[in-house]
Formats: sequence, C-alpha cells, structure tokens
Amino acid sequence: MSESMVLLTGSNLGNRKAMLDQALECISVHLGKVTAVSSVYESEPWGFVSDNLFLNQAVVCETVLSPAEVMASILSIEQNMGRNRSGNGYSSRNVDIDIIYYGEHVVDQEGLIVPHPRLHLRRFVLEPLCELLPDFEHPLLHKTNLELLLSLKDSDSVKRIPI
Repeated sequence: MSESMVLLTGSNLGNRKAMLDQALECISVHLGKVTAVSSVYESEPWGFVSDNLFLNQAVVCETVLSPAEVMASILSIEQNMGRNRSGNGYSSRNVDIDIIYYGEHVVDQEGLIVPHPRLHLRRFVLEPLCELLPDFEHPLLHKTNLELLLSLKDSDSVKRIPI
C-alpha cells in the first residue's frame, strides 16, 4: 500500500536549479510517483552564515517504501549527487532532501524523526508547503501548515522566484 509523503529539496551551491531538477528526477525514479511540486523559493541559510542563498522546493510523492527505506534512499541520492556530509551542524550543500511528512505517521528512531522536528520554525519550509498543502494538519502540533506559517516568528526573507 502506498503512502503520500512530503519532501523538501534544497541547494545553495553550484547550479542550484539544476540540482533541484536532478533531485526531483531521482525522487521519481527511486522513491515513488511525484504528484505535486511547489514553485521554487529562495532564502538565506538557516542556522549558519553563507554568502550563497538557498533554493528550495516542496515535493509530494506516493511511495511504497517505509520511512527508513525512504531515508536510506535519500542519503544514497544525496551521495550520488555529490553531497559531502562533513562534521556537525549546518553548512552549504549542493543538495539536501528532507522528509517533512510521511502521511500522518509519527516516526522517532535514531537518524529519523518525522514529521521533520523543525519544520514549524522554518519559513523556507512552510512557504512552499503551504502552496501545496495549506490545510494539512501536523500530526503532533495539531495545526494546519497555514496556521503554522501564520504563527511563525521566523522573519527570514523567503521569496518565490520565477524559473
């Protein structure tokens, strides 16, 4: 049985749009059928300083994979696309793919927490998410994505860009 999940792709190194496009292609090949894709949004890095702005895009897809299998596939996709995970903390990256929601499921295991534990704090996640699923209710916070966005304290600039 398939499950609908929401991912967020991001890039702030190299040809950022090409990286999002390649990530989208890899998601459709390795994770499941893509059913919706948000506009592309540009924002400043969150949690660290960099001169390079991020591009982000929300992706909804249907998958038959378990959350752990999805995570393993994401790590493989990122590695195959040249992501170098070094050290702790946030840093610039050519590609980033996060699981935001996996249906209404709650997962808390080593290396995997779903819903994404900081999605409600990040405008760069909520803006594209609200474009696709404004009325989806966070299974732990019991607020819709739109309610989370409207109550957000994060004042970082996030803008939809025409691409």
